[in-house]
Amino acid sequence: MKFVDEFRNNEYSKKLVEKLNNISSEKINIMEVCGTHTMAIFRYGIRDVLPPNVNLISGPGCPVCVTPQSYIDTAITLSAKKDVIIATFGDMMKVPGKKGSLSKAKAEGIDVRIVYSPMDCIAMASENPSKKIVFLAVGFETTAPMTAITAIEAEKNNIKNLFFFTAHKIVPPAMEALVQDKELKIDGFLLPGHVCAIIGTKPYEFLSKDYNIPGVVTGFEPIDILQGLNTLVSLISKKDYRIENEYKRIVKTEGNIIAEKYLNKAFNIVDSSWRGLGRIPKSGLEFNSEYEDFDALKHFKIDYEEYDGSPGCKCGEILKGKIKPTDCPLYKKLCTPENPVGSCMVSSEGTCAAYYRYHKDVK
Repeated sequence: MKFVDEFRNNEYSKKLVEKLNNISSEKINIMEVCGTHTMAIFRYGIRDVLPPNVNLISGPGCPVCVTPQSYIDTAITLSAKKDVIIATFGDMMKVPGKKGSLSKAKAEGIDVRIVYSPMDCIAMASENPSKKIVFLAVGFETTAPMTAITAIEAEKNNIKNLFFFTAHKIVPPAMEALVQDKELKIDGFLLPGHVCAIIGTKPYEFLSKDYNIPGVVTGFEPIDILQGLNTLVSLISKKDYRIENEYKRIVKTEGNIIAEKYLNKAFNIVDSSWRGLGRIPKSGLEFNSEYEDFDALKHFKIDYEEYDGSPGCKCGEILKGKIKPTDCPLYKKLCTPENPVGSCMVSSEGTCAAYYRYHKDVK
């Protein structure tokens, strides 16, 4: 644990906080894109020690949260088909759709199973040859390579009863949609360490070149985040619009070349709908012609009609960073982790879940 402890050192954290308070007095809006950053910032009390002029905005960095409500309803439709087993990560179970949730469907007798990796589905398919396994492939560039690898391995092993309902998304196009929103004023981004570990830093250079907005890649420990904020606030104050990497122990400029190779082998880049942000060009992934037989929608001939939102839920505005969870009239009243109305309250990376768990009288 010594290595981790170095990134949680109280004395060094205090020095970074002191330094941060002396960099600039101008009003600065910073968006952390990653939901894991949002949780870590709350958990370590970082919002409480920021200078008054630095405003942190939580962005759409939770893949479960940005998945449209129609995806859940279609997953429930798939689960009701004869001889189908739904395989999913656990954080999808309670996400509410108009038809209920996967958790409710399971309670009513539908076969829904939690897995920890898409590769678990290969064994599940082999062990249940009379069933059709449908994996709910939700995630950013971080998890998409494993979906690609699983499909490639299934094809190699001639597995014919495994399918994927894909909702994988690409982060940089969503960030460009945010900076183009005239209602938002973002001065800089804390860039997502997990995603950057796969795609590197080059895909974010458009922020600097096209919009004069700097970004800093950082990790998830307190010192990672505080160092990242120091670097970012310094860049903003100097009007230096570079993309900096403060997570070099994990993130390389070129990213993970092997993971990207698998993505390119199995997927095409397509337009995709994001909850709250709408349809964003070239922000999604779907199987290419070589692997389209694994596409659950095509196999079951389902016409997927996209829609979004629950009455009164402000999840969309929260994901865009335009309001805080505390501004939603349902927050902590009708919407709680036990009885979520919106996806932002469900996921372990959701902004509403972070506020519910940690929020007191923070800024």
